[in-house]
Amino acid sequence: MLTIIPDLLTPPEVKRITGQLAQGAFVDGKSTASGRARDVKENLQLDKKLSPEGLALAKEIQTALGKNKEFQRAVRPRHVRPPLFSRYLPGMQYGLHVDRALMGKDGSVRSDVSVTVFLSAPDQYEGGELYIESPFGPQEVKLPAGSAVCYPSSTLHRVNPVTKGERLAAVTWVQSHLRSAEDRELLHDLERIFQRLKKVCPEAEETDLAQKSLANLLRRLAES
Repeated sequence: MLTIIPDLLTPPEVKRITGQLAQGAFVDGKSTASGRARDVKENLQLDKKLSPEGLALAKEIQTALGKNKEFQRAVRPRHVRPPLFSRYLPGMQYGLHVDRALMGKDGSVRSDVSVTVFLSAPDQYEGGELYIESPFGPQEVKLPAGSAVCYPSSTLHRVNPVTKGERLAAVTWVQSHLRSAEDRELLHDLERIFQRLKKVCPEAEETDLAQKSLANLLRRLAES
């Protein structure tokens, strides 16, 4: 399931974040890649040791995701990794790869869902689309600044070459309470049904049954 989250960040938040990133120290992005991904990664990445403000910016992205209802319903997050901030200049790209299954220094966080938060407006750069191979065919995503896309970490994906301008993005990974992408989609669909029923017929028996089914299905499928 590919989920678009519009306006995760407000325009003033995006302006402030990108302004701080403009003053940050960026290093070769290969420093945080391994295996096949390291061979195909050609971008720059904010060095949090040289740019202490990066820790605060990463926390701000995590907080925004934590407050976003659509993200919570679609992803069912258990653990959200601190985001990385990437910069792509003309000629840079991130070739086709799959994200690491286990993350963190001790490998204790399973990557179920990858999240890209777009920080540059589409008219600020050419190319740079996020290309995702899905069961329904290739998907290319290029969203307004402040919007995000969530997609299964198990998919092959890439960032197309940037041919003009600058592409800034924050990328993070989530361990979900639901390991299966199919289960996350099922719960998300049922959540949408319940929210609709709650709005149009809040007193109906069917609304209570939808809520009961949603809660009990989550209880059965969720990993603690």
